[in-house]
Amino acid sequence: MSYRSLGIICTVFCALLVSRAATAGCGTCDKTVVENAANNADFSTLVAAVKAAGLAETLSGSGPFTVFAPTNAAFEKLPAGTVEKLLKPENKDQLVKVLTYHVVPGKVMAKDVVKLTEAKTVEGSDVTIAVSGGVVTVDNAKVVKTDINSSNGVIHVIDTVILPKK
Repeated sequence: MSYRSLGIICTVFCALLVSRAATAGCGTCDKTVVENAANNADFSTLVAAVKAAGLAETLSGSGPFTVFAPTNAAFEKLPAGTVEKLLKPENKDQLVKVLTYHVVPGKVMAKDVVKLTEAKTVEGSDVTIAVSGGVVTVDNAKVVKTDINSSNGVIHVIDTVILPKK
């Protein structure tokens, strides 16, 4: 093999490494917000609710969406029977209202969320955003993890289910 051939192989190999490095580190970027939530056991209640509300297809669309996603533990903080009641077909409108209150149009990364005092939700109401002592809250729900990048938006994990004021 000639030095020229080795040089060409090295150039191609280096180009592949650089292109791979540019996309490395984001294991969630190629999935939608719904797919990322479905792939995380901590969101099984949220995913079940999204499916029951008929929102899975919408939230799998092009977006972009910012989802303040409550964990299973957040749902467990609700009064006994609340989740079961919301999941009943006759309460679908109320479930949609609660879930869309957790979604803000656009892709709002953590560095931008901390600059806000409120944000308009898909449900139509505003959520209150506050930063105190390095802790970000959305309607008093603590943001416990940020910037789960998705192909159609971003997920920020919250520790409490937030409820529309209306």
